[in-house]
Order: sequence, then structure tokens, then C-alpha cells
Amino acid sequence: MSALLARPWVRDICAVFSSTERKARDGAEILAGGLGLDGYETVEHLGENDRSSTGFLPRDEFEVVVDAFFAQPETSLRGWERAADAQKRISRAVEHILSIAPAGGDLAIIGHGGTGTLLYCSLARLPISRRYDQPPTNGGNWFAFDRDSKKLRFRCWQSIDGPVRRRVSSRCRGRSSLDHAR
Repeated sequence: MSALLARPWVRDICAVFSSTERKARDGAEILAGGLGLDGYETVEHLGENDRSSTGFLPRDEFEVVVDAFFAQPETSLRGWERAADAQKRISRAVEHILSIAPAGGDLAIIGHGGTGTLLYCSLARLPISRRYDQPPTNGGNWFAFDRDSKKLRFRCWQSIDGPVRRRVSSRCRGRSSLDHAR
């Protein structure tokens, strides 16, 4: 988040919103503080899919279940919230944020990878798929969309600590091409 604060365009952010999850709140606090804002607002429905039915899973097992979560969005796997339901909940939460956010500046919405992937697929009008998941990077990823049209501003996820990529390239890992979604 500190690396993100060094980017000139970040100064256009006038409000920060976050899921209630600790890691997202920590990021929102760093961003809001670095921008000199009076804090950030948490939005409960931005949270990751409900997977309380399984609790902690070892990494290998977790990855298998996450793959299935994205591959079968209409199915509750092992009692987890369905991906289709989580996507609707997250999209409604973003609509709520847009309705209460101050006009005249950019917004930052801080969440987790699964949340972002579901929102990304919704905004890009793509089917729910882990194919569009954020790529692995050192410090996390972001994407931007226009508040009014809700169209994505870039054709792939952006690394917090890397250069902005406006075009699809091999660095986008083939995950986020929007050519077929327009």
C-alpha cells in the first residue's frame, strides 16, 4: 500500500472503503492515512465468500476447493457460499458504495482476491472463472472502473508495485483479455 501511495494518480482518491476483514482494513488504513483522509468506511457485504462451514483448510486442499468454487459458480461446495451469490452480494455492496460516495474524485475499494475476481468478472461481463483471477505479485493487485459506465479502465489486473499496463500482454497471463466481452 505504501508503494501505491507513491503513484501520482492515487492523489485523486477522495474516499476509501473496505471490507470488514482485517487485512483489507489494514490496507485501507494505510491508504487513507497516506492520503490525509479522515479514515475509511467498512462495508460488511464486500467480504470474501462465506466459507465458515470448513474453517481453515491446508493450502493444497484450499486451492482445490477454490478452483471448484470458480468452476461451479451455481454450486455450494462443502457448504461454502455459492460464487454466483457472492458475486451478487459484492456487486450490490459496490452499488451501495457508489450511491453514498462523495462525487468529484476517485474511490478506493479494498478487499481480497476472490472478492475482486468476482467483481472483475461482473464488470467485464465475463463468466465467473478463476481464469480472471489476479496474477501472483509481490504486493497485491488492483483494477479500475468508471463510476458511471462501470466499464473497466484497463484490460488486465495491475500490480500495486509494478507499472500500469493498458494493453493485454504476456504479463497479463492471458487471464484478463476483454476482447470477447465488449
